[in-house]
Amino acid sequence: MTNQIQKLVNATQWLPANLRAKAISKIFGSVVPLVGTAGLVYEELTPERVVVSIRNRRKVQNHIKNVHAAAMALLAETATGFCVGMNLPDDKLPLIKSLKVDYLKRSQGDMVAVAHLKPEDIVRIQTEPKGELLVSVTVTDESGNEPIKCEMLWAWVPKQR
Repeated sequence: MTNQIQKLVNATQWLPANLRAKAISKIFGSVVPLVGTAGLVYEELTPERVVVSIRNRRKVQNHIKNVHAAAMALLAETATGFCVGMNLPDDKLPLIKSLKVDYLKRSQGDMVAVAHLKPEDIVRIQTEPKGELLVSVTVTDESGNEPIKCEMLWAWVPKQR
């Protein structure tokens, strides 16, 4: 299976962890401009797990100086999308099919999203010509609380030629 995302991530393995995260975040932020504008940082990228963070800074704040609701959803969507993208052959296109976010409590400070795939989900993504999958994600804030609960349904289809 060829996968350009995995090739890029693997090509940066020689860098120290903090520089690798900055380099990958800069590259992906230029490919997906909203991700770059929000300043999302890719802390960890493996086929099984993706960790993405966002700092609570003015560009992404709401009127009460917390991370904006849309930025929280972007954080979760990005982590789950890259979980799918790390495993998807290059001849397939990932598409978000459904995004459900429940806002449970006010967030505090910076935030982190951790998305996971089970081994059997990875096999499906890599082998089925098209399909859909709920991707697990946990979003926590600086206090360790989960201010939001998310359900992200991703689909993949063959790319149009």
